[in-house]
Amino acid sequence: MNWSAEARARTLFVLFLLALAAAAGGWLLWRESRFATYEIRTAEAVSGLIAGSPVELHGVEVGKVQAVELEDARRVRVLLDIRRDLVLSSGTVATITGRGLATRGFTGYVYVSLEDSGAPGRPLARATAGGYPQIATAPAQLENMDMSFSELNRNVRTVSALLEAALDPQTVGALKQSLAGIEQVSRTLAANNDRLVQILANAERASAQVQPLLQSSGDAVQSLRTQVLPQARDTLRQLDSLSAAMNERMTTILQNTEQASTRMGPLLQSSNDAVRSLQMQILPEAQRTLTRLDRLSTSLGQSADRIQRNPSLLLRGSVATPVGPGEAP
Repeated sequence: MNWSAEARARTLFVLFLLALAAAAGGWLLWRESRFATYEIRTAEAVSGLIAGSPVELHGVEVGKVQAVELEDARRVRVLLDIRRDLVLSSGTVATITGRGLATRGFTGYVYVSLEDSGAPGRPLARATAGGYPQIATAPAQLENMDMSFSELNRNVRTVSALLEAALDPQTVGALKQSLAGIEQVSRTLAANNDRLVQILANAERASAQVQPLLQSSGDAVQSLRTQVLPQARDTLRQLDSLSAAMNERMTTILQNTEQASTRMGPLLQSSNDAVRSLQMQILPEAQRTLTRLDRLSTSLGQSADRIQRNPSLLLRGSVATPVGPGEAP
């Protein structure tokens, strides 16, 4: 059977398509036999995560992102193709992470990082209704240059607003005055440079004399430690012994005083009776005696005056004065 060139070309093309389909089917079968599909669900933004993004386990690439789908208005569903020989458990945690300078393009990419939390867990089971095993998720870590520049821009705007609020005309005027004061102080220091040098030289000489002072202070401390403190310790011991002896003596004195105080009552009573007798008997008699003595002293004084005027009275005695005319005898 002779085929035309056109028939042979069509036949070869069909065979090529069949071979291509067989190769695609074989690749799919090989892929299905090598990779298993898992899913993660998250409510966070997954900007930059696309199909074909790598999946890493402890930093080693173990699969690819199969698809990124919006499940509803609040959740995103991500399908992962991971090597079938890896056994993932309920302790495995997936984190959407950004690496590089940006979320897309040559300067950076976003990938899914798998980490073992360390908690014991059982192997992930396939979900019901034909779903895929679900891996637990952790908060995303999308740190890149885009976000950094955005945050830097916000910080710069905040700082600018603070500077505008702080550097008002009054504050600027105060800063100018402060700078003028600093400049004046600088001129004063420059004018008194020689004096400052002299002060520093004096301070240097004084510091050279500090060492002997420290040495003498050390000797004094040593003398205090070896002589004065032991003597003070002995003195304190003697004072302690003296205080103990004085305490015993004071205790004896207080006891004797307490015993004597019990005898003070009768003594006071007898003293009271003696004072009353002194007031009622002895003092009146003494007063009368003193009155008599006063009269006697007065009479003796008068007699002494008359004798002094007329010493002959000692020989002749006292002669009555004659009664004068008209006087009664």
